[in-house]
Amino acid sequence: MKKYIFLSGILFSLFSCESNTYESLEEQEVVTGPVTYNANAKAIIDANCIACHASGGTLKPLETYAEVKDAVLNTNLLDRIQRQNGTTGQMPKSGRMSQDKINIILQWSADGLLEN
Repeated sequence: MKKYIFLSGILFSLFSCESNTYESLEEQEVVTGPVTYNANAKAIIDANCIACHASGGTLKPLETYAEVKDAVLNTNLLDRIQRQNGTTGQMPKSGRMSQDKINIILQWSADGLLEN
């Protein structure tokens, strides 16, 4: 009898376990309509890029709409944020952003890099 109780307890604990990644625990941002810099992309850039890409630093700043738009158009920002962790040139260097955030930046570009 003790064997069945013990076995039941083990089976219950195995089937009640849940595996989540940090990305799956993040609240997914749902964007309706065109994605704009000020409404959608700026917060992502500020949270993930400004630590290294601030004015006065050694890397090109990404603090304004014009700077970020230029980075998309002329310095492969979209390619670099999509690279996998550990890949040369992958940004941010601290680790890849969630796919949800990357998709918002990609959609901002596809929607015409709108500011407002």
